[in-house]
Amino acid sequence: MARVAIVTGGTRGIGEAISVALRDAGMTVAANYAGNDERARAFTERTGIKAFKWDVSDHEACIAGVRAVEAELGPVEVLVKWQEVIDTNLGGCFNMAKAAWDGMVARGYGRIVNIGSINGQAGQYGQVNYAAAKSGIHGFTKALAQEGARAGITVNAIAPGYIDTDMVAAVPEDVLGKIVARIPVGRLGRADEIARGVVFLVDENAGFVTGSTLSINGGQHMY
Repeated sequence: MARVAIVTGGTRGIGEAISVALRDAGMTVAANYAGNDERARAFTERTGIKAFKWDVSDHEACIAGVRAVEAELGPVEVLVKWQEVIDTNLGGCFNMAKAAWDGMVARGYGRIVNIGSINGQAGQYGQVNYAAAKSGIHGFTKALAQEGARAGITVNAIAPGYIDTDMVAAVPEDVLGKIVARIPVGRLGRADEIARGVVFLVDENAGFVTGSTLSINGGQHMY
């Protein structure tokens, strides 16, 4: 039976690429979204992946959302969290992990991947709240990894650099040019490159990788 994966923020941008990559890897995917019903419907029509609506910053909504997914698709064993602002980043990480955790422990298996950011690692002028939230994700990942290790649950993070998504496309052209000039490989990343990292970390054979952050940034930030 295919493992069931929830991808929060999974109907657009990097989240959509992750949802599709997990589907292509043979998983049954539930893509969570918070607001845009029309876009979610279009996503489902395009990909065949079911979309489930709830606000990950609302703890009770997360519990109800996970129950709804499990009732329709089966036990949740893979969780990938991709969101954009502070409440959904840190609050959402806790809420979703809490909602799925007990089931993973009971089954002795789980894969959790949190999506951080290069700006959570290096900081970024003008993005204090975003950088703080993304930085917090990395500490959250390390702590939760220690709690889950003996229960067969791995917890890892990916820190993308600048990826060619709608959010980055909104950056003024002159500013974007300066960003790309600082990326050693000389281009923006692609969402599918982040998705491939997720597929690696959630694989059944990746059980010895936990508490790690995989940086996918074209060499822009190394440490």
